[in-house]
Amino acid sequence: MSNLLKSWITSANSADTDFPLNNLPYGVFSIGDSDAHCGVAIGDMILDVTAAEEAGVLTPADVPVFDVPFWNDFMELGAEAWAAFRADLTAALAEGSEKQAALEPHLVAQSGATLHMPVAVSEYTDFYAGMQHAKNMGSIMRGSPDLPANWLHIPIGYNGRASTVVVSGTDIHRPLGQTKAPDTEMPSFGPCKRLDIELEMGAIVGTGSTMGQPISVDQADAMIFGYVLLNDWSARDIQGWEYQPLGPFQGKAFGTTISPWIVTAAALEDFRTATPPREKELLPYLAENKPGLYDINLEVTMQPKDAAKATTITRTNYSRMYYSAAQQLCHHAVCGCEMNAGDLLGSGTISGPTKDEFGSLLELSWAGREPFTLDTGETRSFIEDGDTLTLKGHAQGDGYRIGFGECRGTILPAVKNPFE
Repeated sequence: MSNLLKSWITSANSADTDFPLNNLPYGVFSIGDSDAHCGVAIGDMILDVTAAEEAGVLTPADVPVFDVPFWNDFMELGAEAWAAFRADLTAALAEGSEKQAALEPHLVAQSGATLHMPVAVSEYTDFYAGMQHAKNMGSIMRGSPDLPANWLHIPIGYNGRASTVVVSGTDIHRPLGQTKAPDTEMPSFGPCKRLDIELEMGAIVGTGSTMGQPISVDQADAMIFGYVLLNDWSARDIQGWEYQPLGPFQGKAFGTTISPWIVTAAALEDFRTATPPREKELLPYLAENKPGLYDINLEVTMQPKDAAKATTITRTNYSRMYYSAAQQLCHHAVCGCEMNAGDLLGSGTISGPTKDEFGSLLELSWAGREPFTLDTGETRSFIEDGDTLTLKGHAQGDGYRIGFGECRGTILPAVKNPFE
């Protein structure tokens, strides 16, 4: 495993920063009323790569790729360009770099920046690829942890809504929808009563595939540009009424939050770890030639409105997943489905084997039958209005860490029912 790389930006040399020189994640930011620019997080600063490209200090391509407020144009350059640009950035920001004087005017403080969506999301697909979560859901919903017959053979997923994927810090209104209580004959309409989170990782596809042409797991792995934290907000009561027989719809469509910095696959390379032993052999097309998961520590905090501090409600690790993002992407395309730069793949809820590792409130409260207590003394089964949920994650290196920044959202009350 690599050691901490030293930068001429002092704050990047701290063991406590999420953004050392080893990381260099990609995002989009603005200062005040200025236009949004592409930027790279380094210590407590942001390198304005849009301005550096305009000044001719950083030129990853023959034509501008950072003159738009997203990283899609750069992603479409392909893996060789990604590697070359990362190498140039690392050298330019390293201790003793000859480019220090040229880059210093293009640094801004993170503390004064507003962060935006780092990517224009083309499509969004969410998977159901955590074994413990799937078993917990079976136990809660059907009284049995038995997995669906197909679960051990394919990464199960569904097509979500790219239109409601938002960046960290965006408030989410409690959704309205149709639900049905078990003791009533007719459904009712109104605000969701069982609002939940799902702790996930998101993989961002950097280069696309051709319609009609499958891709291998190795090709899929090379197509993944980077990763974000992902919270797939879930209206459990709406979902429970609607999901038979076709799966989630309105219960998932109202909001998905991602962290603002794309941590590149290259930055995570030292943290690769294998998927778990298979309970049933996978078909050959899903076989991996190298470890496909990453050792990334994850946690979720909950902070009620007006509370002085947040409570950590779960801690787990991305390595708990049963299927990797490369396997998910391979399976997504195997039928001939065209994949595009900017596609977002949600890993599925990440839960470990013990209750303190469960990745949703539905599991933590066991569908409301076992409410949990926050540090404030309040109890929760599901999210209440004003609650702020924050996902955090990092891979721990030798004297440094590779962090993602926060994936945070506050729940606002439902909008007034327009049909009353």
